[in-house]
Amino acid sequence: MLEITFNWLIEQQCLLSILIISLLLLERYALKWLSANFVYKLWLLIPVTLLLANLPAHLKPLQNAAISTMLITPNQALLPDFSINWALLYGLVLCLLAFIAMLSHQRFIKQLRLTALNDELFAKDNPDIQLLQSDAISTPMVIGLLRTQLVLPTGYLQKTDSASLKLIIEHEQVHIKRADNLLNMLLLMTTLVFWFNPLAWLGYLSFRRLQELSCDEKVLLNKTTQQRILYSKALINCAANTRAGLMAYSHYGDKNTMLQRLNQIKHNGNSSTIAKGALLIFAAGMLSSVAIAKQPEAKTAKQSISPTMRIEPLYPIQAAEQGISGSVVLKYDINPAGNTANISVVNAKPEGVFNREAKKALKQWQYKPSDSGFKDVLVQLDFAIDKHYTSEDLIEKITVAAK
Repeated sequence: MLEITFNWLIEQQCLLSILIISLLLLERYALKWLSANFVYKLWLLIPVTLLLANLPAHLKPLQNAAISTMLITPNQALLPDFSINWALLYGLVLCLLAFIAMLSHQRFIKQLRLTALNDELFAKDNPDIQLLQSDAISTPMVIGLLRTQLVLPTGYLQKTDSASLKLIIEHEQVHIKRADNLLNMLLLMTTLVFWFNPLAWLGYLSFRRLQELSCDEKVLLNKTTQQRILYSKALINCAANTRAGLMAYSHYGDKNTMLQRLNQIKHNGNSSTIAKGALLIFAAGMLSSVAIAKQPEAKTAKQSISPTMRIEPLYPIQAAEQGISGSVVLKYDINPAGNTANISVVNAKPEGVFNREAKKALKQWQYKPSDSGFKDVLVQLDFAIDKHYTSEDLIEKITVAAK
């Protein structure tokens, strides 16, 4: 199971990296034309795109092309399969990071030494928010995942003027209403799952920055210039030197993040409807392409595309030891030089067991050179633990038996 999960995660990295890089570029260069709240919501594209990219094969349209078959048995010398070692390493690091994150949260809460803060005026205006105070923090923050609480530095109510305090409390209320802490925890867990991809960590930090920027936009919506100035001054007072690390709780960010927030306040309300519309159209087109994932019709019906060199996949040693048989249907292109390209798994049974070795072998297949190559060639590789194994057709096909 761990190896199957690890192989699936590896297969998602290209698409995931492209999405994160796109969102990072939007944060870096497009916030002047797109509101921070708009870019923040675009992060929904990542789970939606990954979901569409991993739809079951029977939900995706597939052309009726000729499909060849090949039988693989474990009669060859079984070489050690080191992928399980990588999977174990991945699992150990994931568990370690998850333990560190959990320990960090527990230690942080313990160090806060929280005490109840009774303020009649605040309780009257915010009856649903539990107010606490702590000597260990210098800025307001929201803690908790399902049952959120607002924590203020000791003496904060007395040190802050009422107008600035109202804006800061409104900022924290946005976090509470949107359940940002719970969302942060889910994203942190996802980032830990993809811990080996540096872009996942950059994406997590970008998401947290956009979260604060979007909060600022909601607070300052329809606010006067004087209120914007007061809010900016309050943010400066909340600037901290510490970073979020593996914390899921909402925070005001370090000084660099604070500078970005102050700059964004200057452009608040200047977003372009045309830019937003164009980006949404582009995103819709991308999602449709990922969901359909259909190439131009293949030209295999009347042309022979027999391989001149076909490498037989290795039977995964773990599958052989456990007596597992199965099949994998692969879709790929053949370029004019006769090399395979754009290899993807159309269907597999059981899922993820034979995918890696099947794709690894298919990358080495060679075909006769042609004028324009071929698109969407299909092959079903049957991995049989014994000669009595009967494979099933994972898709509707015309069988061309392997020699």
